Amino acid sequence: MNPDLAHLHPYPFEKLAQLKTGCTPPSDLQHIALSIGEPKHPTPGFITEAVIEHCHGLSSYPTTVGTIELRHTIAAWLDNRFKLKGQIDAATQVLPVNGTREALFAFAQAVIDRTASAPLVVMPNPFYQIYEGAAILAGAHPYFLNCTADTNFVPDFSSVSAEVWNRCQLLYLCSPGNPTGAVIDQATLTSLIELAHKHDFIIASDECYSEIYFDDDKAPVGLLEAAIAAGYSNSSRCVVFHSLSKRSNAPGLRSGFVAGDATVLKDFLRYRTYHGCAMPPATQSASIVAWGDEEHVAYNRQLYREKFKAVLAILSPVMNVSLPEAGFYLWAETPISDTEFARRLFDEKNVTVLPGSFLARDNDSSNPGSNRIRMALVAPIEECINAAHRISDLIKNI
Repeated sequence: MNPDLAHLHPYPFEKLAQLKTGCTPPSDLQHIALSIGEPKHPTPGFITEAVIEHCHGLSSYPTTVGTIELRHTIAAWLDNRFKLKGQIDAATQVLPVNGTREALFAFAQAVIDRTASAPLVVMPNPFYQIYEGAAILAGAHPYFLNCTADTNFVPDFSSVSAEVWNRCQLLYLCSPGNPTGAVIDQATLTSLIELAHKHDFIIASDECYSEIYFDDDKAPVGLLEAAIAAGYSNSSRCVVFHSLSKRSNAPGLRSGFVAGDATVLKDFLRYRTYHGCAMPPATQSASIVAWGDEEHVAYNRQLYREKFKAVLAILSPVMNVSLPEAGFYLWAETPISDTEFARRLFDEKNVTVLPGSFLARDNDSSNPGSNRIRMALVAPIEECINAAHRISDLIKNI
């Protein structure tokens, strides 16, 4: 077996299951899960119908690169959403993928040169655990950058030494962030692009929460947007990852894309051709109609706005929590340890949240997720409000 498998950490939900062992939540309270970032709003009917309508394409093998119609639709969406000035080539700079999770993992396997001396993959802390697992199984070492209130939950890039940047082969960004909802601004992205060129690494920006935001005049900036604005017309060393899971409430469709540097994507396509991960024809057809429509996305944002407003009205008076810049998570501070709070909340109120320390690693004798919980406001608004009242009641009795 691959010896690096032994270095993988248990997934956060494995730890959560162990934490809840022995709990007996009250049977008269219906369980409410705020722990998993799985969208629960209905998938728009026109996306589902597109899948059904195009099932006749099952008799042919799809290509790894996807149909040119899908890539043109994605390129047009990118161009419109991120003001790319027409400088995105559908033929060479876009690849469809079966959800960003598999692509984020596979990307490190294709990018990392394991023959180099102690290669590093730099990533935020707390983080989406796929980044860490991808780095380890690619033969690299994860290097964590704390995201704390002191830096507005953006990684502290200023703390990184030139020696670390020289060893860095891949930088994972997550903006808007999971679990914090923090957005990296354009000036910071530009400086990171310049560092990538100076120190010879690639930036992989996970932007799957980019379409869930609360101010229509402040849509989160993207890495390609920053690259084009800074004069990097070929998006050199920049690759972005987007998904229909959150944007279109279609996690079961397993559809997303990777876009950016054509040279990098050429080699990534070669890797994926061997990997055997072509998107099914019906999924491609449904993805075309999904990326081509914005009305359902705007409606989705409104649903989240209503939930955040209602929940924060209940929780803000009793705990340190505020509206994030984007995304559907609340990153709330707990009055006791995050693990004890999460266990008591389940045991006494039958509400499940995720301890923040499960999403982070100890760094400089601290864990930036400690004394915080991640709450995914994905359930129907009535359940979110009910859960907020139960959380408030627990806090008042601590």
